[in-house]
Amino acid sequence: MADKIVELVKNVMKTPDHIRNIAICAHIDHGKTTFSDNLLAGAGMMSEELAGKARQLDFHEDEQERGITIDSAAVSMVHKFNSENFLINLIDTPGHVDFGGDVTRAMRAVDGCIVLTCAVEGIMPQTETVLKQALRERVKPVLFINKVDRLIKEVKLTPEKMQERFIKIITEINRLIRSIAPEEYKTKWEVNVMDGSVAFGSAFHNWALSFPYMKKKELTFKDIIDAYETDSQKELAKKAPLHEVILDMSIRHHPNPMDAQKYRVPKLWHGDLESQHGKDLLCANPGGDVVFVVTKVVVDKHAGEIATGRLFSGTLRQGKEVYLNMARRKVRLQQVSIYKGAQRVLVDEIPAGNIVGLVGLKDTYPGETISSVEMEPFEAIKHIFEPVITKSIEPVRASDLPKLVEVLKQVNKEDPGIRVEINEETGENLFSGMGELHLEIIENRIKKEKGLEVKTSPPIVVYREAVLKKSSEMEGKSPNKHNKFYVTVEPLDSKLKTAIKSGEIPEIRIKKKDKLIFESLTKLGITMNEAKSFREIYNGSLIVDNTSGIVHIGEIIEMVMDAFEQVMMGGPLAREHCIGMLVRLNDCKLHEDAIHRGPAQVLPAVREAIRDAMLNSGAVLFEPLQVLHIEAPSEYMGAISKLIGNKRGQLINMEQEDVGLVVTCKLPVAEMFGLSSELRSATGGRGVFSVIDQVFERLPFELQDKVIKQIKQRKGMS
Repeated sequence: MADKIVELVKNVMKTPDHIRNIAICAHIDHGKTTFSDNLLAGAGMMSEELAGKARQLDFHEDEQERGITIDSAAVSMVHKFNSENFLINLIDTPGHVDFGGDVTRAMRAVDGCIVLTCAVEGIMPQTETVLKQALRERVKPVLFINKVDRLIKEVKLTPEKMQERFIKIITEINRLIRSIAPEEYKTKWEVNVMDGSVAFGSAFHNWALSFPYMKKKELTFKDIIDAYETDSQKELAKKAPLHEVILDMSIRHHPNPMDAQKYRVPKLWHGDLESQHGKDLLCANPGGDVVFVVTKVVVDKHAGEIATGRLFSGTLRQGKEVYLNMARRKVRLQQVSIYKGAQRVLVDEIPAGNIVGLVGLKDTYPGETISSVEMEPFEAIKHIFEPVITKSIEPVRASDLPKLVEVLKQVNKEDPGIRVEINEETGENLFSGMGELHLEIIENRIKKEKGLEVKTSPPIVVYREAVLKKSSEMEGKSPNKHNKFYVTVEPLDSKLKTAIKSGEIPEIRIKKKDKLIFESLTKLGITMNEAKSFREIYNGSLIVDNTSGIVHIGEIIEMVMDAFEQVMMGGPLAREHCIGMLVRLNDCKLHEDAIHRGPAQVLPAVREAIRDAMLNSGAVLFEPLQVLHIEAPSEYMGAISKLIGNKRGQLINMEQEDVGLVVTCKLPVAEMFGLSSELRSATGGRGVFSVIDQVFERLPFELQDKVIKQIKQRKGMS
């Protein structure tokens, strides 16, 4: 990065109303990385000849080999708009569903996103998923319709037909925004051709147009078609350079950090907005206390761990002491930097509203809130899909076991979408991910980048434990027999379940001052009295304190919640995670003396009561299913139906479209191993599928005992 650009970035980052933090998000192969290359070239950060071929933001070897983005990458650049300089902090995100966790984390750092769609394929399943991820984090979208060159050269559309195609895509995007966006933004955030929040073009040929730009430069659809007929696309790229149109659109339609934080902070932070911290956060005050949220951790050979994230308030300087709220300790910052893809540029200080890279935060994780003093952390970053496939992993050489444990911890920091379980007792190490590709990439990186020879087991499916009816009241006694807890469990109400899954109600320990949560609960028809007895939402389950008149309840309630969390992470049937449970603490008898009601007494008693209540109500196993969108030529209808039937699948919808056959179906993850190759052979290599959604449903009764036995055997349980 030339010194001149660094100086420009340093100057502009101090004027928050001239900053835009944006992400690029789209379905896989819709052209995000080529698009971001062109933005970089336009900002003078790489040569225009290389743009689109260099894949500047895919700097991992496996990303270059596979031609897909796996990790999100950040870059800061300066753009002139109305003769003033603006700073654009841009994050390029992955499109493959297995790496969707990276998209969710990137959304915490930004205020606006550019949703890319392909002009030929239109809205795809992952387009809908990334839009969901953005709107859930209160990130404002604009639309770019890419690959217009294909409409002209391959599909050979007339200007009128091209406009029809664009209107269809815009209408569909607006329908999604209206169905997903928070109430107050449903119509406000719709995209519109006339105001310029929609652009179209070709990232491959480096041109773009929006309606205001066409008026300004007096260009028409016919000019675009003529440019392709006379092979003068390069002229078109000079008349309407992609970076100029897109960055103008972003500056005009995306909010600056001060405006965005006014409505994003109340949704993402559940502290007191009237406090000094609250006021600093709402206006992105550079003079306030530091509040920084980590969205990505990368382990660098030379610098160690680099934490990237968003600075919501305060100013960061090298050598400053900060507090890690989840790790509960202080650290000193070694370096403060801004990004240009794989390169970091060190700076002396960075004020609020920017995307920053920090060195010195040893052992931090994405989602951690870092501040000057201890404070209420930001809500956890909630991913749309959970890891559902697991492999056990061990080193080829037994002497490498300590190194493997270290590497797995690193992998978990770099990609929190991977869930790592290190079992010190059995020596079994497990890592779970979103799909086969996800685990394969991680395994390759452990071998190549971390230099560790490992062997892994065939993939195993992750199950969940749940109840279908209310249990009788069960008693749990402490080991010293002086404390008793009375508990019932029942399935969670479907409205509440949906609100937790959609992120409307955050997964946290609820405090009396959490007014926003109580408001959300009352909207769901829960009375204020009942809402005030809610203690914690964890892993999609809820614990309620229905006791009254218990003198020492305040001292032990945190321990009760700890025990509840432990059971939700390992149920009574096979120690699998629990879902959709409502646990009620109805009564308890506590010893007068505090020394006799410590953790060693309370935790086992509450765990025993919850597990017994689950068994009493007939606990069952739930298995993960994925809802798939399959596309293939129409003549393969029979072959696809047969394939779905053979895999215990349910056919949801099948229709004929211009592209051929579009099938929506639901398949158990346990039956999906090797699905890509089976689908290819069933459709003569022409069928493709993508994941739309993931759900857990009850495992067929006749399979339950067999599966429980397999899990127990694998875990070495009696």
